[in-house]
Amino acid sequence: MNPAVLGISGSPVDNSNTDRLVKAVLDATGFETEFVKLSTITVRPCLACRRCVPDNICKVTDDFQELAENIKNAKAIVIGAYTPYGQIDAFTKALLERLWSLRHQHNLLRGKLCATVLTGLDPNTLDRINQSIAAGIRDYEQMVLIGQLSIQGHLPCLTCGEGDHCKMSAVTLLYGPDATTSDYGYSRVEDQEEVWEDAIRIGFLIGERLRTH
Repeated sequence: MNPAVLGISGSPVDNSNTDRLVKAVLDATGFETEFVKLSTITVRPCLACRRCVPDNICKVTDDFQELAENIKNAKAIVIGAYTPYGQIDAFTKALLERLWSLRHQHNLLRGKLCATVLTGLDPNTLDRINQSIAAGIRDYEQMVLIGQLSIQGHLPCLTCGEGDHCKMSAVTLLYGPDATTSDYGYSRVEDQEEVWEDAIRIGFLIGERLRTH
């Protein structure tokens, strides 16, 4: 049986904050779910070949075809991403590009419920990217955006192992010349009570919508 709610994470980090919050939303729906980590499959960017125009089936040979079937069959999807270089990550960007094959002419995603999770450091960057994602989901894909969640992430410099000896460390760049890695701990999403509670709420809303429609 196809899962009612599909969670997709663009974070390549094993069991990342993004992964865990996507799963929290899934669990709160009360429906059968499936979780897909994009870094473990191959979804290339759109090649703009337009061979999908006659039948809404992407002809690029990779794992998107199977994922597209799961997306079409799911009643709701939860998309998780993060923000390297102040932009949406490449895994999630490639996925969103490939949704064009499902959209043109017939828009196979119209009316599908959707929620998003985004992890990053700078609130302004998170807001900007969330606005862009929301516009794509609502205006292009014409899905129903139930909610967006933003996680306060952490610098890779805190966990890369080089600590305070790296001349390229972003710790001093962002926090000042006297900042050290010991001043900033790992930002667990479970400790961010407001966003965790919002995830449960959004998951519950998705479940309610699915039960009543």
